[in-house]
Amino acid sequence: MAAPAWSVGDGLRYGMMGFPLAFCALPLYVLMPNLYARQYGVPLAALGALLLGVRLLDAVIDPLLGRLIDRLFATSLRAVLRMGALAALALALGFSLLFMPLPRAPSMLLLWAGVCLVVTYGAYSALTVAHQSWGAMLGGDALYRSRVVAWREGLGLLGVLLAALAPALWGVSAMLALLLTGLFAGCWLWNRAPRPIVVALRARQGARAGPGALWHPWRNAEFRRLLLVYLLNGIASAIPATLVLFFVQDRLQAPEVWQSAALGVYFFCGALTMPLWLRLVGRLGLARTWQAGMVLSIAAFLGASQLGAGDALWFLLVCALSGAALGSDLALPGALLAGVIDTAGDRGRADASYFGWWNFATKINLALAAGLALPLLGWLGYAPGARDSHALALLTSAYCLLPCALKALAAGSLHFLLLQPAAQPPKP
Repeated sequence: MAAPAWSVGDGLRYGMMGFPLAFCALPLYVLMPNLYARQYGVPLAALGALLLGVRLLDAVIDPLLGRLIDRLFATSLRAVLRMGALAALALALGFSLLFMPLPRAPSMLLLWAGVCLVVTYGAYSALTVAHQSWGAMLGGDALYRSRVVAWREGLGLLGVLLAALAPALWGVSAMLALLLTGLFAGCWLWNRAPRPIVVALRARQGARAGPGALWHPWRNAEFRRLLLVYLLNGIASAIPATLVLFFVQDRLQAPEVWQSAALGVYFFCGALTMPLWLRLVGRLGLARTWQAGMVLSIAAFLGASQLGAGDALWFLLVCALSGAALGSDLALPGALLAGVIDTAGDRGRADASYFGWWNFATKINLALAAGLALPLLGWLGYAPGARDSHALALLTSAYCLLPCALKALAAGSLHFLLLQPAAQPPKP
């Protein structure tokens, strides 16, 4: 059966919610640790422990949210949209209080940040799982699924780009205003987006209603293989995302303006190259195209490992190449997952459960990156503002070389688990 049509208007109506979700993700995962450590004086070890604990809690609730959202889909699409609007309100409140804290003492800041992060992450997770599941339920062939995901992630990259520029150029108040505007626009357009078939959802809701429904995705061997590759690739991306500002400030010793420039180039190139990755999907397929993106990322970070003080301009080239690789990481894994769900016959009845576990893996990666990399660097001798060769060598190894090793492992796992004939079920 031919894939359904997908217009620019469809892309905007469905994908716009990706803008505020990605907009708030960059400050949460990149700017917030740097802000609380450098400006408010919160110790790296304490901050890392807090982020690890909150992110692990956030990860644990994602599969439960997925199961809940599957039941909302089975009830009606209107119930899902109402839940999305409530989650958007909670997200706006928690995020605003996190970046405009009232206390200033480090101990009280930790408590304040912990409460705000729990609210923000919970709302963010519910909204993300519902929105991703909606897109997966639309079906279509590999290229169609890639377009659906690419619109969501492409508009998300626009959000990330603005999130990288807004705090430095216009301040925190402007960043918050952009987030609130994006959430309102995302909810309004989502209500007018292409819709899955509700009748099919209601007819199938009893198929996954038992107590083991939460674990249903794990019975799918293809999902387990894909998730392993996604985990390896995700932790390889999460570590440099956590450390990039420290690398720019201490290894490159660049002025503050270069921080925004580096992030802006990275995300701009990710958005710019996404159509090229989609064209490559038509020739190589989803998995091989994703693998090509991993190889490009490895080359970029190997180049970054050779940089030092005064090399900020060269770092922009590294950001451009790694940003191009980012486009493949954003558009292709989600499309692969949608295909896995469809092949298993679970589209329209367990999509959110799959995406709950998928986001669980994402959060585990981010938790490990912040909760282990930051305290380990501090324990080994690195602290923000360090200039001695030992500390900078540690920072370079963590930011550049460790991600390369993990990316290589992910690319190899993708080859042997998803591309090799041996990965297919044995013939009887």
